[in-house]
Amino acid sequence: MIQEIFPHRFNNHFLANKNIGVRDFVLHYQGNSLLLKTNGNEFEIPRKSDFSEISDKTQHTFLFSLDDVPCFLIWDELKTDKPQFIYKEINFFRLISQQEIAWISIAGFQLKNWYFQNRFCGKCGTRTQQKPDERAIACPDCNTVVFPKISPAVIVAIISNNKILLARNYNFTGDWYSLIAGYVDVGESLEETLTREVKEEVGLDIKNIRYYKSQPWPLSGSMMVGFIAEADETQPISVDNKEIAEAAWFSRENLPKHSLNISIAGEMIEKFEKGEL
Repeated sequence: MIQEIFPHRFNNHFLANKNIGVRDFVLHYQGNSLLLKTNGNEFEIPRKSDFSEISDKTQHTFLFSLDDVPCFLIWDELKTDKPQFIYKEINFFRLISQQEIAWISIAGFQLKNWYFQNRFCGKCGTRTQQKPDERAIACPDCNTVVFPKISPAVIVAIISNNKILLARNYNFTGDWYSLIAGYVDVGESLEETLTREVKEEVGLDIKNIRYYKSQPWPLSGSMMVGFIAEADETQPISVDNKEIAEAAWFSRENLPKHSLNISIAGEMIEKFEKGEL
């Protein structure tokens, strides 16, 4: 999955009062695009040394470390007129072979959006400040402190007699299929969410629910919690026609285009195809 970047090392430990160093990585977003440095057919994350205009006065935020090198979000505009600089739309992470770059690009994107969306206090409207000693935002007026929000979501591989249920979401491009998934609502357990989402989206009752594994998914600020469940394939499939356009049972030898194994959905589908699920 995308966060599994060995032999590279991702460390999200917050370094308090950290100043940007000359060899530190620079993440600079322009809308939904990330600034990268080209190196032949590969990409690099730029470093502070690539930009003479970055100084102690440049607005920057420590994010995390990659291979023990701090990564900083740069808020100010940068001079990107050199031919090796290119902005790549964030969905490039799905195709790039350098998985460590793919991972930190979307992890940084999640944090960038969180900081941006909390520039003002949701309680009193005062301009907020980034706390220097932890990854948090504080209001200097009412003392409200906000931490990054993670939204729990469930995703399930529904199996029946060596078949798997796959669905095509209205938001998918082309004929791509994936697993049933949905966000946990207030007052629900993960298992209750799973049962509700499957019933709402494809009309099936499931049983024998068991945990698979989890995956952080920065693009939606989610923690995807994976499950395996069983269902009687003689039940009629009834798609909701809101999120799900169509759904069907597929055998291992006849799977449609589906999620890539950078996601927990793709990994589970791949394991089913190999007979490991």
